[in-house]
Amino acid sequence: MAAKTNKPKTVSGKAAGKRTVKKVKHIGLVAKDGYLEPFEEAIRGRHEHALYKIGQFTRGGKKTLEDFASGYDYYGLHKTARGWVFREWAPNATELYLIGDFNGWQKADKYKAKRIEGTGNWELKLPAKALKHGDLYKMCVCWNGGEGERIPAWARRVIQDEETKIFSAQVWEPEAPYVWKKKKFRPVKSPLLIYECHIGMGQDAEKVGTYAEFRDNVLPRIIKDGYNCIQIMAVQEHPYYGSFGYHVSSFFAASSRFGTPEDLKSLIDTAHQNGIAVIMDIVHSHAVKNEVEGLGNLAGDPNQYFYPGGRHEHPAWDSLCFDYGKDEVIHFLLSNCKFWLKEYNFDGFRFDGVTSMLYYSHGLGEAFCGYQDYFNGGQDDNAICYLTLANKLIHEVNPNAITIAEEVSGMPGLAAKFEDGGYGFDYRMAMNIPDYWIKTIKELRDEDWKPSSIFWEVKNRRADEKTISYCESHDQALVGDKTIIFRLIDADMYWHFKKGDENGTAHRGIALHKMIRLVTAATINGGYLNFMGNEFGHPEWIDFPREGNGWSHKYARRQWNLVDNKELCYHYLGDFDREMLETIKSEKGFIKTPVREIWHNDGDQILAFMRGDLLFVFNFSPTRSFTDYGFLVPTGSYDVVLNTDAVEFGGNGLADDTVSHLTTYDALYVEERKEWLKLYIPARSAVVLRKN
Repeated sequence: MAAKTNKPKTVSGKAAGKRTVKKVKHIGLVAKDGYLEPFEEAIRGRHEHALYKIGQFTRGGKKTLEDFASGYDYYGLHKTARGWVFREWAPNATELYLIGDFNGWQKADKYKAKRIEGTGNWELKLPAKALKHGDLYKMCVCWNGGEGERIPAWARRVIQDEETKIFSAQVWEPEAPYVWKKKKFRPVKSPLLIYECHIGMGQDAEKVGTYAEFRDNVLPRIIKDGYNCIQIMAVQEHPYYGSFGYHVSSFFAASSRFGTPEDLKSLIDTAHQNGIAVIMDIVHSHAVKNEVEGLGNLAGDPNQYFYPGGRHEHPAWDSLCFDYGKDEVIHFLLSNCKFWLKEYNFDGFRFDGVTSMLYYSHGLGEAFCGYQDYFNGGQDDNAICYLTLANKLIHEVNPNAITIAEEVSGMPGLAAKFEDGGYGFDYRMAMNIPDYWIKTIKELRDEDWKPSSIFWEVKNRRADEKTISYCESHDQALVGDKTIIFRLIDADMYWHFKKGDENGTAHRGIALHKMIRLVTAATINGGYLNFMGNEFGHPEWIDFPREGNGWSHKYARRQWNLVDNKELCYHYLGDFDREMLETIKSEKGFIKTPVREIWHNDGDQILAFMRGDLLFVFNFSPTRSFTDYGFLVPTGSYDVVLNTDAVEFGGNGLADDTVSHLTTYDALYVEERKEWLKLYIPARSAVVLRKN
């Protein structure tokens, strides 16, 4: 929504009958978008709420948020110079024991914790010989009316027994802790090119892959493809593999099904050594309902971590909703953010399910038609405050950190600066774009694709907030949905994706797959994201092992053999994706260069725009090629640097890309320093030229 002009308000001056003009100083968000002026009081209220909590947690500035968010150094199990100390927040407990391999899984006075007077905390101190590396353990918690075995909330290592399937915490104190080779790392953010991935499904084999296998087999592909950031899904421990990591049970434990903490650190370290940032998908929007493995009923109080009453459970996700109004919960979640940054050297987070956090309705059934929908009293100010504090903390711990909000409602200020009244995310996901491509492919004939609509949609964002653009993520690949390549080609991929055997459907799909990606990536104002394997048109869907498919891993893997096989068409798409990213990176300051429209004609289905010295030209027509199609462009010569129709990318090779294209003089446009550039543009193709 475009900003309106903010006119200064006037007040009457009684002296000498004069009128004086007084400028109203608006908060930054409103100053940049005048349409927010009616809601400035609410924006300021949210900002002041965050300032109040920061003051409370930092004791009026005597400490920092980073000091406050150090709960993992206090709670949980720690080895000290004198032995072991264990602490847990369990205010409803009446007794608390450690049980495990070391005491036959029985309650014993030696392992009985004491309540710290005046708090809800419990503490147990043990001699060094009482526990050893690798021991399995849990808490046995008693409360009025019951007791149960629980995994500590702050456990850093949780494993599952392969036979019994029971989860337990594990003492993790290796003799030789991991030594980081790359101690300092600064991510490249201009542009941020994200490879979204899942460790378990990263292998070709029908099994759960490991951190080490990903480091050795997949990371080199990412480096070669030109991405500068990987976003890892499902890092936090989750009982059910098929949840894609979204039903988290142990928030401080890296999933052991993929390997050890040292394996994950090695993966991150290796990525850093190769210039690749690593962010994790962090789930603070909800938690698994499990009681033994998770936080659902840690000590007889189901509301210890979660909202009471009707807000306790998420109505669509079968999970529990954190109570962001509790200081102890905020402490837990903020400490969780800092932990992953400090312990594993992650470079930031993609926050999952932000829309669900922002609204009492979780965004379900909401249309979000206008600004009033963001300030109508249906917003959870506690959650908004938490997200704001999380961003402040993360950038305090690491000023170069990356934070991304997965948010669909369009809440203004989400990726705006805190000082301006924003929530402080660096980026927000441009979730409108994949929805647009799905709708276009499903509902419109190729002849009805309008370049004006395409151009508007890929640039539809707030001017003051950076976004991550993408054609498809993991969401579009899960069972019940389809990837772009499968929507375009479907079953013909099984029979007509071998070189020489392509039919019209395959040729169409290959061409449009490249064009859709190019127009999306070329118009970014922050970053671009691709889900693992989609760069080469990975076939089929994602379906994790479950009872309904016989616990099969067939569709929970990535078939790298397909792109490696030069007899198949997949490598065309993979090769194009690599060259596309290289082209974008070749333009210095690409993100800062404005997207300047040169021409669009919906009748011809032609679109042209420039960024810096790069000229992007698209012909979405499925049947019409154009000879000597003219554009008014800055005077000079133009060389082709990328062509979707090139033979090496599975195209027809109809144009001679070795020719330098010279602009033609026109006296009418001398003062504008523009001349005519005339090109041959084959049907269903796009070309990128560089001005010399």
